[in-house]
Amino acid sequence: MRTVIQRVSKASVTVHAENYHAGIESGLLVLAAFVDDDTSEDIGWMARKIASMRIFDDENGVMNLSVKDIDGDVLVVSQFTLYASTAKGNRPSYVKAAKPEKAIPLYERFLDILETHLEKSVRRGIFGADMKVELLNDGPVTIIVDSKDKL
Repeated sequence: MRTVIQRVSKASVTVHAENYHAGIESGLLVLAAFVDDDTSEDIGWMARKIASMRIFDDENGVMNLSVKDIDGDVLVVSQFTLYASTAKGNRPSYVKAAKPEKAIPLYERFLDILETHLEKSVRRGIFGADMKVELLNDGPVTIIVDSKDKL
């Protein structure tokens, strides 16, 4: 599992075809992608990592607080393009990304586990939809986390 985590002052996702909108104020925008060999361990590890990552400023201006500590919100958007391979040619290949029949259950499970760790609802995009994502990156702070890099 691979994520791009952005600390945001606000973020939203819109899907016009379904007339859908979800948004947050201060918190995290998480772009998430999956591969076929992702496991429950990968999903759980990533949810714990995101909920406890200390990337918000404390009273001294030091990144020492988690999204949970500040009672921030989280918006998760599926984005298979995080597994783009650009080694050959000019057209990215997405063969590493999990197909929807594998990725959707992983995405849903990830959201459930993340909500458990945060003890609150997580806003979300619509898996596989053509989405428009807006954000105001705070800092900016952007971190890439891959579950295959954990020790």
